[in-house]
Amino acid sequence: MYKIIADTHTHTVACDHAYSTLSENAGAAREKGLDAIVMTEHGPAMPGASTWMHFSNFDIIPREICGVAIIKGAEVNIMDYDGALDLDAAMLARMEWVIASMHTPTLLPGTREQHTNAWLKITENPLVDVLGHTGDGRYEFFHEPVLKAVKETGKVIEINSHSFRVRKGSGVNCRDIALLCEKLEIPVVVSSDAHYADTIGDFELALQMLSEISFPERLILNADKDRFFAAVEARKAYRLGAVT
Repeated sequence: MYKIIADTHTHTVACDHAYSTLSENAGAAREKGLDAIVMTEHGPAMPGASTWMHFSNFDIIPREICGVAIIKGAEVNIMDYDGALDLDAAMLARMEWVIASMHTPTLLPGTREQHTNAWLKITENPLVDVLGHTGDGRYEFFHEPVLKAVKETGKVIEINSHSFRVRKGSGVNCRDIALLCEKLEIPVVVSSDAHYADTIGDFELALQMLSEISFPERLILNADKDRFFAAVEARKAYRLGAVT
């Protein structure tokens, strides 16, 4: 089984449907032996989510809490099938990690063709690092063209362990997506999508699936400390360069 060193998708009480503070999340991460967590609050279009003010004040947050590195980012909402997002370019350029995801409160499910087009547009956006919970069965898409675009544009695919429990179809879809990632040499990150501190670092179902298909550890960005932090810095520099 793989050892994951950073949880790349976490939420706090800054979002109405999450229930722990940043310090509580960091404490839970320390107890589970993680080196880092990524703050990825929902963008402001999600009901009960943070406003842009949340994302504008990241400088006050310590680089480490409880000995755990804090990576400051966002989970932005995909707003339409042309890839519009709910945070602007200037704000996204300041982030250290940007996930783009489809959520039913901000984007009603459409056709497979529409979902595919949305993901293709996201791959073209230099301010996005990660395609979030792509296994969601409500947003089926054509995997191969999207994954080829992911490869060409240097994006990362998220294997969201929480989705295996709450998003129908995620188990099968994530397996197929992971197999394509292996074939195309696309990096992935494994995440908990934690909305409560006790689930920080809960990667069990995602890691079980990856183990079953013998997914190569070298393609899991957050299975190695040096590899993960190097990827964060590289993506941050690339994002800043895209708007200057």
